[in-house]
Amino acid sequence: MSTYLVGDIQGCFDDLCFLLEQADFNPQYDELWLSGDLVARGPKSLETLRFVKGLGSNATTVLGNHDLHLLAVANGIAKVKSKDKIQPILDAPDREELLEWLRHQPLLAAHPRHPFVMAHAGISPQWDLATAHQQAKEVEACLRSDDFLWLLQNMYGNGPAHWDPQLTGIEQYRYTINAFTRMRFCYPDGRLDMDCKLSPAQAESEALKPWFDLPRLQPLGKKVIFGHWAALMGHEDQHVIGLDTGCVWGNSMTLLRWEDGARFEKACPVYAA
Repeated sequence: MSTYLVGDIQGCFDDLCFLLEQADFNPQYDELWLSGDLVARGPKSLETLRFVKGLGSNATTVLGNHDLHLLAVANGIAKVKSKDKIQPILDAPDREELLEWLRHQPLLAAHPRHPFVMAHAGISPQWDLATAHQQAKEVEACLRSDDFLWLLQNMYGNGPAHWDPQLTGIEQYRYTINAFTRMRFCYPDGRLDMDCKLSPAQAESEALKPWFDLPRLQPLGKKVIFGHWAALMGHEDQHVIGLDTGCVWGNSMTLLRWEDGARFEKACPVYAA
């Protein structure tokens, strides 16, 4: 049994299938871990959702910002954007089943045997791993409860930018969602920057640092697998592995086999306008 990790799919289902075939992925025995943003911008978001859901316990996916936005759109909280190409999901006969499944996916997942955790954007430099798990569980519980519409209605916004253990209610939840699904850069004091989407070399301000380059008061003790940041074109150091290599933007999709570090890549056409 092998464990495969992949970056943002964003509806690029055919590219995912190509890589899984190239890697000789066996859906009965192998595990597939997906870093979130299953949907949007690519041509086959519906097929992607159906496939990942159909893998059952052999697939683990975390929620990305586009996945949460889909839930908001489907519930009339946000408007459909034609560039997201999610209308087939909204029109599908199994729409409610797929959305209900998506709503129950985690923000943070830890592998039971291997020393890694996965979150779509990463883990706030202001958190230790115990805090990250606790904050994820609280938002996940709300998202899976009867209060999920309230959460979807109020999750949008860039603040608070700084973590405070005294945060409560929607401010606590919004910080958690932003850290797990939207974070790229931080300021030296740990404040989140929600605006810059460039690579570190292109950042407008020298004060901005990638979240994974900020020192932590307590090491996480596990490698963090993340996606979300296409401009990085992948990143790996002793603490993190970034797997979003910009498939939907015409770059490539990357699949990593954990056991031996083997990487499988596919050049992709430009899907996103």
